[in-house]
Amino acid sequence: MKIVLMIQSMLLAAALSYSSLTFADNRDKIEPKGFIYGFGLGVNQEVYKDYDMRIIPIPVIGYRGDAVNIFGPFVSYKIADFDGLKFSIKLAPRFAGYDEDDSDVFKGMDTRKSSLDGGIGVDYKYNNLRIDSSLMFDLLGNSNGYESSSNLSYVWRLGAFFIEPSVGLKYQDSDLVNYYYGVRAHEASATRTQYSPDYAFNSSIGISATTMRILNGLTRIGVTKTWYGNAITDSPLVEIDSTSGLSFFLSYSRFF
Repeated sequence: MKIVLMIQSMLLAAALSYSSLTFADNRDKIEPKGFIYGFGLGVNQEVYKDYDMRIIPIPVIGYRGDAVNIFGPFVSYKIADFDGLKFSIKLAPRFAGYDEDDSDVFKGMDTRKSSLDGGIGVDYKYNNLRIDSSLMFDLLGNSNGYESSSNLSYVWRLGAFFIEPSVGLKYQDSDLVNYYYGVRAHEASATRTQYSPDYAFNSSIGISATTMRILNGLTRIGVTKTWYGNAITDSPLVEIDSTSGLSFFLSYSRFF
């Protein structure tokens, strides 16, 4: 089960590109509503020991509407909109965790499962500025944890491209961090100490470019650098020098 956290970030960033383009100045057109299809490709730099870099192809199918937005496995439903301030209900899978055979560091460890998160999103748009915030809870009871995140981005046009730099901050509670990075008492060994981490704050910066000039679809490419909190980087499951990591994504989608 060699699945990485960046799939979630990659698809969410691609999904948000539909919203971000709608308020970019001098855009070519207002995007239509309807069904979409496409693909995504992600590459992520792992933080677990001996967990190699992943190249991950992702098929995408979804729908864009006035209230409902579906992009692959990510779903949001707008419940209120007040002059640029939007409230929505969100569902998102958490592609995370590992099996014992994913790396030698996991030998003797219990499986950590992927999950399904649900919660509330609050987005604010002012001209080309966008703030996205969310509070998401584990609905399947795997970690029983929650995550709160905020992302600030700005969009401007450069020829046929929309350039979007961003900064983000993510809080993960102790239950979530402990589930994916902790070591239980019965999992401890001579080379892996017991570890019960607290909460973590992760920060990130990124930049992406989006265009609607390739094959009559929406193409988005970007890179993000994430700095992980001490509760994660101090884990015996994590490489000693892995305090940060890079992720790259490419997505293409178009309407049916």
